[in-house]
Amino acid sequence: MKFCDLMRLFARPQPICEPGRVADADDLAALHAHAFRHGWPATEMEALIADPTVMTVVAREGRTPFTRRPVGFIMVRAAADEAEILTVAVMPTRRGRGIGRLMMDETIRRLYFMRVASLFLEVDEGNGPALALYRHLGFREVGRRANYYAGGTANALVMRADLK
Repeated sequence: MKFCDLMRLFARPQPICEPGRVADADDLAALHAHAFRHGWPATEMEALIADPTVMTVVAREGRTPFTRRPVGFIMVRAAADEAEILTVAVMPTRRGRGIGRLMMDETIRRLYFMRVASLFLEVDEGNGPALALYRHLGFREVGRRANYYAGGTANALVMRADLK
């Protein structure tokens, strides 16, 4: 066996994106709690996943469908031809590895096929990695919410991307 074959055999599999399931609620709540100061409870996650106006995209890692575990997720609410990202979370130990980009690409692809024209989000103006990703994906600032995060000391930027 060649060295490159051995590396492939022991390499961590690339994450895949799948629709969220109600059964994911506990895992997503735990992931959200690690990503944010005020995480959402599993009951809230379950209600959002079950809501027909909310699309949940989950990034999973694992070698088989039975061993795949969530490492990130996005929840988006769509109405008419607009959508808003409700939350994006990536496991802290998995950040900086392209999982956010993978989930955003999949989310935008799905929204495009749903004929959504505009996608909105809010992001802490101090979150440099997220801002870089969103700008790379074509989001632009369309508003600002003063003192929105971190106990009223950090501003939120409202951003929009045109999908059509």
